[in-house]
Amino acid sequence: MSTRERILEVAAELVARSENGDVSTRAVCEAARVGAPALYRHFGDKEGLLSAVVDYGFDKYLATKRQRSPGTDPVEDLRNGWDTHVDFALQNPNLYRLMNSPAMRTPPAAALESHQILTRDLERVAAQGKLRLAPELAAQIVMSANVGVALMLVSRPSTFTDKSTSRRVRDAVHAAVFTPDVSGPDATPSASDAGVGGDEAQLPAAAARLGALLRRSPVPALSTAETALMAEWLDRLSNTPHNP
Repeated sequence: MSTRERILEVAAELVARSENGDVSTRAVCEAARVGAPALYRHFGDKEGLLSAVVDYGFDKYLATKRQRSPGTDPVEDLRNGWDTHVDFALQNPNLYRLMNSPAMRTPPAAALESHQILTRDLERVAAQGKLRLAPELAAQIVMSANVGVALMLVSRPSTFTDKSTSRRVRDAVHAAVFTPDVSGPDATPSASDAGVGGDEAQLPAAAARLGALLRRSPVPALSTAETALMAEWLDRLSNTPHNP
């Protein structure tokens, strides 16, 4: 095991055991039996070390997502993805709080990869005509809600005691981004759907689907600039609320 790997393993263990999820570089050096210069040579400073710890810990979490084969139903994949995200947070509360700490000036690479995986799954839903919004906006909505619920569950367990909270929020958010036929008959319509019927109600989903298909298989008849402009127009149609 290299010196860098030993420092990372020790730091991750100390973070997991810490009451508040914080560790000092001095404690890490003592536990890893290295001098401070070695730690700073590999990680730059404490923030660099903590960022590396987050990537190191989340690598196991992302391995399950990297290796999984897409299911036949991308909506079910997204539901399962939400649940595994929350389960990871509950099993690794200190690491998860660190992952989403506002004190981290640079988002860890693991967080960016997780967001990209979510966006790709939403693009599959859009390609089937089942997404109300453009995948990029839908990913921001889903991720912010997923992280918010997970943070509340690990940061305030005495307040958030209902085990169904995560599922209820998940279903409400999915009802807002998926088309009604996906969300189910009990889903609450979004404000933009109230009083809207016919073709107008289907326009956002149709635009999101066409945008996803265009990105997946660019049309040779269009130039690169024309394709980019078409994608921008379709995103506007997908994401702009339609008033009755």
